[in-house]
Amino acid sequence: MRQTISNNSVSNGQVTGPSMFNAIRCMSSKLFVGGLSYQTDDHSLKEAFSGFGDVVEARVITDRESGRSRGFGFVSYTSEDCAKEAMTAMDGQELNGRSVRVSLATERAPRTGGFGGGGGGGYNRDAGNDRY
Repeated sequence: MRQTISNNSVSNGQVTGPSMFNAIRCMSSKLFVGGLSYQTDDHSLKEAFSGFGDVVEARVITDRESGRSRGFGFVSYTSEDCAKEAMTAMDGQELNGRSVRVSLATERAPRTGGFGGGGGGGYNRDAGNDRY
């Protein structure tokens, strides 16, 4: 959080720009929950984790094409203490017939490039491949 605030501009003693949003976002705690049963949905995930504090959001990640669960999700709490308590209590426990793994969620690196997609069939000029 220190880096987030220090890298943004300050005017009249107040931090401007999106840095305040980032600082607030860092204060809430988000858990990664892996090993979810395909029957687990947002509601049942929230229900399972709500005993440890105020759940802001519980979301099971689904495949874009099929709509089927990808077997993991995220639970966000209003406080770090609640998240840590839930992580300690729920890691390795059974939820809908599956043993789940619970850890603190980490920010995913921003994607670069435009259209996603994979490499495929190409070559890399920088790697010394002169057959193009």
